Amino acid sequence: MDQHPMKAIETTATINDLGQLTLDTPLDLAKSQRVRVIVLISEDDEIDPDDTPNEVILEGIRQGLHEAFTGQTIPLAQLWDGIDAD
Repeated sequence: MDQHPMKAIETTATINDLGQLTLDTPLDLAKSQRVRVIVLISEDDEIDPDDTPNEVILEGIRQGLHEAFTGQTIPLAQLWDGIDAD
């Protein structure tokens, strides 16, 4: 069997009751092709709150930059208004 160089892409997905894998976001590939898949399954049933998909993080950064560049900001001192120090 020929060994061709492979590129790794990390993404998140859901496995349904039939064992079928559905990616959370489509892969941006130039052509249809067969791929090898490695599935990593958490040993506990809870989702890690720190396991935020990169796409969600990047969208938050894009939104924050857009707000900063368009002047949709509030003074830093206002962030503390209404927060109890108890």
